Amino acid sequence: MRITSTSILGLALVLSVPFVPLRTGHAQEGAMVEGAGFSLFDTESIKGFDASKVEKDPVCDRSKRPSIAKVEPDEAKPGEKVTIKGENFGSKECFHGVTFSAASKEKVDYHFLNDTTIEAVVPEAKAGMSFIIVVAGGGSAQSKPVLIHTK
Repeated sequence: MRITSTSILGLALVLSVPFVPLRTGHAQEGAMVEGAGFSLFDTESIKGFDASKVEKDPVCDRSKRPSIAKVEPDEAKPGEKVTIKGENFGSKECFHGVTFSAASKEKVDYHFLNDTTIEAVVPEAKAGMSFIIVVAGGGSAQSKPVLIHTK
């Protein structure tokens, strides 16, 4: 059964369309022939699928929100390295990146060490206070402000 719904001023109107079963015993257009390995449109079917050629997706725990406990040192110049300590950064495959609020458009070079530690290079940014934001599989976290000095 195919069901469509439309909302009019907050009221839901549900329309049902009767299901018409396909006749059994007859080939359908675009149907898969058992064991053929290819569909009617010359695309590989699941029968020809080779799982060894597919990269495994990481399993990321989206229920653990990251948090930043401290940044060392809390003052740095562009090009210097800071260490971000916290928890729930996840795995390397599930970690998405680091940004500095004072240089949000700059790409930040970082090194994922483990679930609790990341090293990042301070990007070119205006001198002053900046927040560090980490983005992991479970969300994002923001540090207390750090001071960026002029280069």
